[in-house]
Amino acid sequence: MLRRLFAGLAALLVIVVPMSSMADDATTIRVGVLKYGTVSWELDVIRQHGLDEANGVRLEIIPLALKDAAAVAVQGGSVDVIVSDWLWVARQRSERRDYVFHPYSRAEGSVMVRPDAGIDGLQALQGKRLGVAGGALDKSWLLLRAYSRRQTGRDAKDLVEPNFAAPPLLNQLMLQGELPAVLNFWHYAARLEAAGMRRLISIDEVLAGLGIDRELPMVGWVFKESWARAQPAVIDGFLRASAAAKKILAESDAEWERLRPLMKADDEATFVALREGFRAGIPTGSVAQAEAAARQAFVVLAREGGAALVGDATELADGVFWPGGGR
Repeated sequence: MLRRLFAGLAALLVIVVPMSSMADDATTIRVGVLKYGTVSWELDVIRQHGLDEANGVRLEIIPLALKDAAAVAVQGGSVDVIVSDWLWVARQRSERRDYVFHPYSRAEGSVMVRPDAGIDGLQALQGKRLGVAGGALDKSWLLLRAYSRRQTGRDAKDLVEPNFAAPPLLNQLMLQGELPAVLNFWHYAARLEAAGMRRLISIDEVLAGLGIDRELPMVGWVFKESWARAQPAVIDGFLRASAAAKKILAESDAEWERLRPLMKADDEATFVALREGFRAGIPTGSVAQAEAAARQAFVVLAREGGAALVGDATELADGVFWPGGGR
């Protein structure tokens, strides 16, 4: 009797364990993110509240060391989803690669100036050094160049002396008084503002000045369209989990207190600036609205960056924005 019972249990385990493993594999999403990036805050909320499993997926976070590593990882298939910008996706699609983009954040950088630099407008930047994050083809820099021509009649690259460098170094140089102004990404600009630096102009204002809808998501979840269409319930579940996490972050100060150790905020002012900056970047418009804004911006960016930025494309490629899930 016992021998038959053990044999039955063994047979049951042979059947049950593989089926469970197959289910886990089918619903796991591998998300590649920079280890210390702001995206990790949202992913932590998803895990803390079980939002992934509540939406039928299992989150596996793959830490990456560098931004460029994310593109390599998703192209090589070692991750399913990364955070990148829609312009990268547009370039890929124009070259017949099937990546798509779903809005994650519309948080934008700003031109920050030292309060003792005597800079009260773009024209006052003339001849001064401007630290620029992201390189000569960074979207914010290209948009600022176009905006400067409209406002001052001069391209920003001719108005100022651009100094391209990594975001942390730019902050350090500004705080040390070696740079009077910097154009940096939103979370670095937030840290500068908390340290007493002054916001001269935000990219949000630049967009408005160029006639571009401000509801322009700068970065988003990026994944292969073929992968998403093969398992739409999985990607939609992930995007719903992302939207649910954003709702918590938009409404709960207590959740931000829990996240404090991840944020590496040295003081209360920095903590508040990072929290409010993240909240301001949460998309509120539809995907269709975001795509329309991106089409407007593409025209400006293609003119400023040329083939080095957009290749041979003259307009935003069809299908860049993934319409499903989340919002």
